[in-house]
Amino acid sequence: MAILISPGTLVVHGPESTAKTGLLKSYLELSGLKHAFIPCSECITGRHFLERTLAACVNAIEQAVDISLDGVIPSRCESLSTLTSSFERLFEGIDKFVLVLDGIDEQREAPPTLLPTLARLGQLIPCLSIVMVVTYPHPRLLHLPGAPHIYFSPYTREQAIQIASVRPQAIFSEPLSPSANYSDELAAEDDAWLWSRYCAAVWDSLASGAARDIVTFKSILDKLWRPFVQPIVDGTYGTRDFSKLMVAQRKIFQAESCLLDSVIDEPQEDTTVLTDGKSFPNLILVTHDLPYYSKWLLCAAYLASFNPARQDNIYFMKATERKRRRKGGGAIAGRESKNRKIPRHLLSPSPFPLDRLLAILHAVLPHDLTPTMDIYTQLATLCSLRLLLRTAVIGGDLLEPGAKWKVNFGWEYALKLARSVGFDITDHVAE
Repeated sequence: MAILISPGTLVVHGPESTAKTGLLKSYLELSGLKHAFIPCSECITGRHFLERTLAACVNAIEQAVDISLDGVIPSRCESLSTLTSSFERLFEGIDKFVLVLDGIDEQREAPPTLLPTLARLGQLIPCLSIVMVVTYPHPRLLHLPGAPHIYFSPYTREQAIQIASVRPQAIFSEPLSPSANYSDELAAEDDAWLWSRYCAAVWDSLASGAARDIVTFKSILDKLWRPFVQPIVDGTYGTRDFSKLMVAQRKIFQAESCLLDSVIDEPQEDTTVLTDGKSFPNLILVTHDLPYYSKWLLCAAYLASFNPARQDNIYFMKATERKRRRKGGGAIAGRESKNRKIPRHLLSPSPFPLDRLLAILHAVLPHDLTPTMDIYTQLATLCSLRLLLRTAVIGGDLLEPGAKWKVNFGWEYALKLARSVGFDITDHVAE
């Protein structure tokens, strides 16, 4: 493992959830090397990343040499040149220091010269080693030939099952009565026996194609385990009747509801599955409900994207509600139109300005907007959820009045949102 700290720059890459970060942390802690670990996903701007990196290195050096560096190294760091000069003063007299940049390829607002400059810090400062943890590096990531790479391959079927089988879950969530003559040793043996075969069945049916990383695999195992062993808890099957249990519970492995998340809370019917006279609750789809005004914002954004701006006075003005044109364009009955028009919801969404979105929102809301409601915060949140997309930004501000927006969802999703708030969106969509 000495090769990890010998080069000036080292690239550690591989798919997600392959123990890259955990292995590096464990190695550096056990080796006793002076190091700093920077989770780049928590840095929201380029300057935030630079200042956090410098602060983490200063704290690591202070703990190692037991000397306060307040006032010696300025905490303000606005550019890569400032970071380089601060590092040269900070690491003077240090034998070896390792700086780990976890997820540096996904750093927000990173300048194009960030990675090449960081890769050359090891050449400028001999005692410094930079370890970059990335997912999929492209060939010209660092603009530096000869940088060593370490690849973490994804887990194979046997490895994933072995990792998941380390901590088997219990078949019986509650302890049995003493009269059952079922000891703890026998229960642990049955849990391990059934859990390992259950992990293999879940991998072959679901995880091999839809959840190849170990985190998602464990999540599916946790979701399906309790419905899977419910017939054993009810007494229908024994703890070693795995084949019979697989046949009876095959619907669990055929459904994909455990893989899907939704932001629409859909009403569900009776979700009980009968198994030889026994019933147990079926899997419930995980839903994430949006706030009330966020749903109205998305409905207004959909109307702004798919309705022509010149027809806003027809569909959104109260005075012209009775004069609203009928759908179909007013064609004469019995005569076919020569030009066939494509429905607007089948076309791509059009960008719209922010002031038009707010005007449509005020027009379609059935009541006045709450004065304490921060619409702009919800708008920024919907943008971070990728439900709204920015198409043009002036000055880099998220809520700049000159910015253009468009929706990132279709008609079916908009219809479900409108129904959830009691809004008839079909009356406001232009043909």
